[in-house]
Amino acid sequence: MKQPTICPKFEKAISLLSQRWSALVIYQLLSGSQRFTEIQSAIGISGKVLSDRLKDLEHQGVVKREVIPETPVIIEYSLTEKGRSLEPVLREIESWSQLWVKPESELS
Repeated sequence: MKQPTICPKFEKAISLLSQRWSALVIYQLLSGSQRFTEIQSAIGISGKVLSDRLKDLEHQGVVKREVIPETPVIIEYSLTEKGRSLEPVLREIESWSQLWVKPESELS
């Protein structure tokens, strides 16, 4: 019997979203452009890991980095059209989690 194969595009999409912190960074940016420290404090991620995730998401075309030439220089991150198109997916995961995922305090 032949094993069914998973679509390579689906596999790549799941890999992107399942990389630790990536979905949370995207979710945080759904509310609009933010600076590095805003994202970092909102999701409680280390600076190094956030920097790596933002670079990867930018490379994937999901996040846009904008340098605003003021003194001091301001760098803002926002979602591209590709990134914003993930909103319905993340909102559905949010709805699913409200129904089915128990808080840590209820697991004991």
